[in-house]
Amino acid sequence: MHKLKGTGIAIVTPFKKDGSIDYNALENLINFWIKGDVEYLVLMGTTGESVTLTADEKKELLSFTAARIHGRVPLVVGIGGNNTAEVVQQLGSYDLSKADAILSVAPYYNKPNQQGYFEHFMAVAEASPKPVILYNVPGRTGSNMTAATTLKLANAHKNIVAVKEASGNLEQITEIIMNKPAHFHVISGDDALTLPIIASGGYGVISVVANAYPYEFSEMVRFCLADDFEAARELHFKLFDFTRNIFLDGNPGGIKAALYKKGLCENVLRAPLAPVNNEVYEKIIRSVEKLG
Repeated sequence: MHKLKGTGIAIVTPFKKDGSIDYNALENLINFWIKGDVEYLVLMGTTGESVTLTADEKKELLSFTAARIHGRVPLVVGIGGNNTAEVVQQLGSYDLSKADAILSVAPYYNKPNQQGYFEHFMAVAEASPKPVILYNVPGRTGSNMTAATTLKLANAHKNIVAVKEASGNLEQITEIIMNKPAHFHVISGDDALTLPIIASGGYGVISVVANAYPYEFSEMVRFCLADDFEAARELHFKLFDFTRNIFLDGNPGGIKAALYKKGLCENVLRAPLAPVNNEVYEKIIRSVEKLG
């Protein structure tokens, strides 16, 4: 986990106007992110629109991304879902030789109870050839994995090494940080809450904002981790309006609008997602122009 301390980017999947994956844009983005001095990249997460990618596209995307990274930064791969047996099967079907860890989202739609979460992630941890980062995001999954369940998992299997916490509940996050085993870490899943989470003992962030501002956001995180909160606050406040605006009409619609303005990819999403509305788009553009 020492390689994953700091800022990871939940990277977008750029699409061409016809909806196919834009590999030229992705290669340019990978170089842009790495030059921005981030610690690692997270492929096929929520921001990467993974649920609209076919199985063949996912394998091709993984192969392409790993080759273009070429070991310059660690790579985390999103493999999760609401069918435990299918997730286990996927873990055995992907070439994960170049991956450093797996990010596995809590099952969505089914709304499992806490025992269901525990059994699901124990099966994932047992099947995964790489360390597993749990991903708790109640706003998308429809139910919350409690601090007690997260801690139970952290103590139950050595392959479970971290949680990306996007519950927005600082009390829950603090409880996990206070009581976690030494090998287990808490990663912020909310850009706007990253500073207070690291101040409480968090390990870093998997960020959406850093798609567009990799250097600025990762510098803010490094300042936090060095306990230089005066410098961290300056960057936190500088990015705050942008951070707020890109989530006003959904993610990754907001960040793709910003990347389009910066000339890094098309403003194209796969259905059922759609670009942000005009009012939000204008707010995002003004934020980008203000940041320069």
